[in-house]
Amino acid sequence: MTRQPTLQDVAQAAGVSIATASRVLNGSASATSRTVGPHLRARVLDAARRLHYTANAQAQALARSSNPLVGLLLHDIADPYFSLIASGVLAVAEEYRMRVVIASTGTDPDVAAAHLAALRGQRAQAAILVGSRTTSDAGEARLAEEVEQFTAADGRAACVGQPGLPAHTLCPDNTGGGAAVGRHFRGRSSVAVVAGPGRLQTVRDRLHGFRSGLGRLEDTLVEADFSRDGGYRAAQAVPADTTAAFVMSDVMATGFCTGLRDRGLRIPQDVWVAGFGDVPSVRDLSPALTTVRLPLVEMGARALTLALGEERPQTIGVPAELVVRGSSGA
Repeated sequence: MTRQPTLQDVAQAAGVSIATASRVLNGSASATSRTVGPHLRARVLDAARRLHYTANAQAQALARSSNPLVGLLLHDIADPYFSLIASGVLAVAEEYRMRVVIASTGTDPDVAAAHLAALRGQRAQAAILVGSRTTSDAGEARLAEEVEQFTAADGRAACVGQPGLPAHTLCPDNTGGGAAVGRHFRGRSSVAVVAGPGRLQTVRDRLHGFRSGLGRLEDTLVEADFSRDGGYRAAQAVPADTTAAFVMSDVMATGFCTGLRDRGLRIPQDVWVAGFGDVPSVRDLSPALTTVRLPLVEMGARALTLALGEERPQTIGVPAELVVRGSSGA
């Protein structure tokens, strides 16, 4: 069945933001919103006609009913990976005039379950859970039970991560992205992996893919926090003869590159470096960071669109693309 065009599709076709497309097509401008000029308005309307876009009437009805509140639960709002996903959720929420509350849950499923219970008590219309599943069977079971209770109370839920919760799920291709980096690193003599916490399924998937693509085990494995400082500390721990490093997030890779330079190592002459996510800031590093691109804003927009649309949970894969830049010799 052909997928119906979304507001995200219209915005991309018109070359505008989702918020601008929403203001044109849904009249969602607030008193503080900028007026859309006639040229941009014409582009949006033309794109909508070409794509045969129609507003999601079911989602609009849901947004008008009950409490038009969306709960957005994610690991770390300070991480650009998550904040970009959040921006996609916020854009669709604006389209349907829904309020959004955001909570950083860390990587503990029990914390996410507690926030979801609070949203159920507030009769929130939808909840979006963004982040990796974990190896905590008990915690994941409690979170799954809370998702079931939330939806039983007429809430809608969607996840960005791995399958495992009874809700719509967008699954980034972490394994395929890791494999692409591994293939790119073939032939490098001493390869390091800077991984996040091993209890996260995201870390396991990226590592499995990387090893598959590389065709062997890495020479050095360092576990660090998914943070800039975690990446910096990891750079102090890798051997001096390392010739390539796969760092499992862009924010970690930023700190890792600084740490290598502080040790007198050059990128890419001494060490190739690759990250994961393709947040905009890594393009401004010198050299620009090789990384795995995910459509982060689109993922957030799609998650809320799914939650407000189809009732039957769907699992949808999100492709990953290796972008080779100067940090690995491009």
